[in-house]
Amino acid sequence: MTIKQFCLMLARWQGVLAVALFMVAAPAAATSKDPNLITGPAKCAECHKKEAAVWKQTHHFLTFETLPHSKDAKKIAQKMGVRRLKAESLCLGCHFTVQTVDGKPKAIAGISCESCHSAGKNYIKVHSGFSGKKEGQETKAEIALRWKKSVEAGLIRPRMTYQLAKNCFSCHLVPQEKLVNVGGHVAGSNFELVSWSQGEVRHNLWYNKGVTNRTDSKERLRMLFVVGRIVESEMTLRGVAKATQKADYAFKMAKRADNARKVMAFLAKLLPGAPELKQIAEIGASAELKLNNEAALTAAADKISVLGLKFSDSYDGKSFAAIDKYIPGPDKYKGKVVQ
Repeated sequence: MTIKQFCLMLARWQGVLAVALFMVAAPAAATSKDPNLITGPAKCAECHKKEAAVWKQTHHFLTFETLPHSKDAKKIAQKMGVRRLKAESLCLGCHFTVQTVDGKPKAIAGISCESCHSAGKNYIKVHSGFSGKKEGQETKAEIALRWKKSVEAGLIRPRMTYQLAKNCFSCHLVPQEKLVNVGGHVAGSNFELVSWSQGEVRHNLWYNKGVTNRTDSKERLRMLFVVGRIVESEMTLRGVAKATQKADYAFKMAKRADNARKVMAFLAKLLPGAPELKQIAEIGASAELKLNNEAALTAAADKISVLGLKFSDSYDGKSFAAIDKYIPGPDKYKGKVVQ
């Protein structure tokens, strides 16, 4: 396959679906967005002030106010019998940060910190406590233990690429057949991990004290690019698994899954030193993209998930120069980066 052919394949994949205007909750980690465990963005902003300032200039932040006034969202809601966009579980999981208030789930913000990094009630005190000391006074052992405890309590760190990407895809892919076929909702957005993570949502500010909102390193971009493709392979199979009718949802999800596995096959050839990619490509190729095949497709997706986590934890991107020409550049980043 030539560079031109690969780029055309990616373009077809990205053009399958328009950017979603309004999405619903989809499977992610069991407690990643549990309203009972949500602390709210204001709590995170106590330490991450600069990151919060960047967030407030993103579409993720603005959806809290803009979605309820969207004509397209209202049309879909009407078809689905949803009366209040900020009070229906159909919409809450992806478009808002939802916290339990007075015993009831309440939308308190748009898509925020805990939408991506997991609900913080169980980890925020450990994460921000600096082992009972001031920042900069911990030993290396104390820092390592603090991060270990935070992750065990649910925190998804930026370096946990596969888990973080799955949280992205849990909303940028919409495995809800009725919502698409009846409501007219799109089956997902044209999501690609590098171009979206390096765009307006980028907030690489903590370690340089906000001096610059830098792009990720070349090695990190390589990992984001490949991991994003692996997660796409897994999540599209889960999407097709929900297809029961020969209609719009099934066609679009199957087309996206087919493109995803073709991309994986090509990446496996480019990076033979990572055998997990070949295994993932083989699993995708053998999966039958047909109606009412949930058990088999879910099993295949589960296998890809295990291999994807292994890949994410085993490599640093240094030996992946062969994919550099395919990684989206700054001209493809989504939205304006805040410096």
